[in-house]
Amino acid sequence: TMPKEPAVLRQNILDTTAAVLACGIDPKKCFLFRQSLVPEHAELAWIFGCLTNVPRLLRLPQWKMKRASQNNEGTVGLLTYPVLQAADILLYKSTHVPVGEDQVLHLELAQDIAQHFNKKYGEFFPVPKAILSEL
Repeated sequence: TMPKEPAVLRQNILDTTAAVLACGIDPKKCFLFRQSLVPEHAELAWIFGCLTNVPRLLRLPQWKMKRASQNNEGTVGLLTYPVLQAADILLYKSTHVPVGEDQVLHLELAQDIAQHFNKKYGEFFPVPKAILSEL
C-alpha cells in the first residue's frame, strides 16, 4: 500500500521467489505466479469494493493502526486492502485459509463479502473458514 521504487520491487519479487523455492516448494507440483500479472484479482476487488461499505472498513483495527503511523493520512489503497485480500481468497474459491490472529477480522470480511455476493447473485463463492496458526 506504499509506493516502492520499481528496481527495489523487482528485486523483492526475485528474492521472495528464491526464498519460496529454497523452502522446498516444488514448481513441478505447485503453481508459482506473480499475482500482479493476473488482472482478475484487481477486477474482483473492484466488484467487491462496490459491495462493501466504508464504515465497515474504517472499523478494522489494522486500518486504525497503520493510519495512525502515517500521520492520520492513510491511503485509499490501505483502506481497501482487506477487500483486495477477500478477492485474493475468493477468486480461487478457497474453502480454508491459514491465518494468524491478526488477520481473522480480514477473513471475516471475506466471509461476509462471499455471503453478500451469494445472497445477491446466487451461490457462487464458498464461505472460507480460518485455519488458525499456532505459534
